[in-house]
Amino acid sequence: MSDPNPQARSKPIRVLITDDHFIVRQGLRLILKTAADIELAGEATNGEEALQLTAEHQPDVVLMDLRMPVMDGLTAIEQLGQMHPQVAVIILTTYNEDEMMLRGLRLGARGYLLKDTDRETLLNTIRAAARGDSLFKPDVVQRALSVQAASPSPKQTPPTSDSIQLTPRELEVLQAAAAGERNKEIALRLDISSRTVKAHLTSVYNKLGVDSRAAAIAIAAQKGWLA
Repeated sequence: MSDPNPQARSKPIRVLITDDHFIVRQGLRLILKTAADIELAGEATNGEEALQLTAEHQPDVVLMDLRMPVMDGLTAIEQLGQMHPQVAVIILTTYNEDEMMLRGLRLGARGYLLKDTDRETLLNTIRAAARGDSLFKPDVVQRALSVQAASPSPKQTPPTSDSIQLTPRELEVLQAAAAGERNKEIALRLDISSRTVKAHLTSVYNKLGVDSRAAAIAIAAQKGWLA
């Protein structure tokens, strides 16, 4: 059955699945086929294959497992960010990979999904990533808050807590983003323009030394700003 409400887009969202387990790839493939606005760009069994297939097929979104042979997901995420920064990466994870998941977000992934996630969440997260947004459910933030620390990326070493000065409004916008609100929703609730919301988020990214909403939320969660 096709998705009754595909997102308005001139071309379908091309998705590359990367996981070393056949049954996971098969399940994801079957779900993607039910969405009229999403098409499968290919399947990779490790990070190295993901890099090769990304170069060949230019997907919009890559679903990336973290623990794989040959090249793990974190290494692949970092290299994808260098070679194909236009491609959105969504981490595929399990309940015992919180620290790795946060490292992946700080390396540039747009979000993450549990491998047993429901169809609606999977498709909506892919659509959000394709349009440049991050879609987080409340349990994502709660899990992030339970992680004490994550190793900083060699490329992006965030400033220390004492050196970061977020304004009250920047913190309010960041907390709203972490709760899963889109820019338009944040603007409406705070009675400001969407452009102002974007400016606040850009300022937050600069102060934290990151370049994505997901990475900013990951750092904020670690520092206890979302509690």
